[in-house]
Amino acid sequence: MTPHDLLAETGPVRTCIGCRERAAKRELLRVTLRTGGDGSLAVVPDPAGTAPGRGAHLHPTSACLELAVRRRAFGRALRSAGSPSVDELREHLAMSETE
Repeated sequence: MTPHDLLAETGPVRTCIGCRERAAKRELLRVTLRTGGDGSLAVVPDPAGTAPGRGAHLHPTSACLELAVRRRAFGRALRSAGSPSVDELREHLAMSETE
């Protein structure tokens, strides 16, 4: 199946920054970078996909999250210097997986 065929069947296609598989945008969770008051960086979930700024997409599973952390994909995908915290995203995924 070519990328064009996938787009025709499912709509917009994005790549998961964890496992690097292409999937329909609706199957992935968009994440963005938030800067705290103390200058700390945190990756936060954006389920609505409406937060301003650069975003990245991830399968909503802890396995893809851990792959992305191990590969240091968040810093590259979100173009940030340093290693952002993923604690809030990890909590969001844990709650989603238990529901």
